[in-house]
Amino acid sequence: MHAETAQVGITDYLFWVALPYAVLAIFVLGHIYRYITDPMSWTSKSSELLEKKLLRFGSMPFHYGIILVLAGHVIGLLIPKAVHEALGLSDHVYHIIAVIGGLFAGFLTLLGLIILTYRRFAIKRVLANSSAGDIVVLVLLLLVVLAGLTATLSNIDGSFDYRENIAPWLRGILTLRPDPTLMVDVPIIFKLHIFLVMLLFAVWPFTRLVHVLSFPVVYLWRSYIVFRRRCGDMN
Repeated sequence: MHAETAQVGITDYLFWVALPYAVLAIFVLGHIYRYITDPMSWTSKSSELLEKKLLRFGSMPFHYGIILVLAGHVIGLLIPKAVHEALGLSDHVYHIIAVIGGLFAGFLTLLGLIILTYRRFAIKRVLANSSAGDIVVLVLLLLVVLAGLTATLSNIDGSFDYRENIAPWLRGILTLRPDPTLMVDVPIIFKLHIFLVMLLFAVWPFTRLVHVLSFPVVYLWRSYIVFRRRCGDMN
C-alpha cells in the first residue's frame, strides 16, 4: 500500500475498486444473459451491403490499429516492470518504444474510426440502419482513443511511468487485491482514459462488440468448400 504518500477518499474507492468490479460483473453476466436470451443477435451486424468503399478504407486501419493497441496494453500493463528489466529493457528504451508504438497504433486506429464515423453519419442508408448502440460504441471508441493519444502525447518526456501505479492497480483488480492508493497520484488524463475504457466495457455486452469474443473455431479443421461450374452454365 502507499498510504504514506496518498490520501484515499471514498471517491477513490468508488472509482478504482467498486466501479471496476461492477463493470467486470456487467461484462461477464451481460454476455451470458445475451447469449442465453438472444443468441441470434450475437453478430457483428455488418453493413457491408449498404456501403463498401468507405467501410474497407476505415475497417482496415481500425482493426490493425486496435490489435496493436491491445498488444501494447498487454505488454505494458499486464507484464510487470520487473520482467522488462530482467529482459534488459531499460526505462528509457521502453519509453521510446512505448511512445513510438503507441502513437503509431493510436493514430492508425483513430484514422479508421474517423472514416467509419463519417460513413456512419454521412451515408443515409447506413445511418438509417444504425441502432443507438452503434452510435454509443463509435462515440466511446473515439473518446477512448483520443484520451489515450492525449495521455501519450502529454507524457512524451517520460516523467510518468504507468508501470509503477496503473499496471499494478489493474493486476490487483484482476487478482482480487485492489489497491486504490496506487491511482491517487495518477495524472487526470490517464484517469479519464481508464474511466472511458470502463464505460466501453460496461456497454460492450449490449452492442455489436460481442462479436469480438466469437471465433469460428470449427473453421480451423473444416474442409474447404469447392465450387464447380456445371457444364450447362458455360453456355
